[in-house]
Amino acid sequence: MGKTAITTQNAPQPPARFSQAVRKGNLLQVAGQVAFDPATGAVVSDDLAGQTRQVFGNIEAILTEAGASWADAVMVRVYLTDTSHFAEFNEVYNDLIGDAPHAARTTVYVGLPPGLLVEIDVLAVLD
Repeated sequence: MGKTAITTQNAPQPPARFSQAVRKGNLLQVAGQVAFDPATGAVVSDDLAGQTRQVFGNIEAILTEAGASWADAVMVRVYLTDTSHFAEFNEVYNDLIGDAPHAARTTVYVGLPPGLLVEIDVLAVLD
């Protein structure tokens, strides 16, 4: 069983040699996405809510290209740059994530390039 790279122009292109997502069998791993506009490569917003919405849009574009959706997500990993953003992130996340059953989630705090506040990657299982 080989692995297949998933690529779409509707999400930002990787800045290095990695795929937007990789599928092997029924597993789909979406690479960490940040708030880049796919058309311009610019950071979309300077606030957490706006960036989170863009990240969700980027992930959704990749999931769609792979024939998947958020309903297929089993694990969501969130990387925030500021611990004070946790409550606000949860509010936006809860609005965007959709109906249960929800994926498992981990949130950690990291350093990201200047201007970026959130990064998210997703592991999905496809039927």
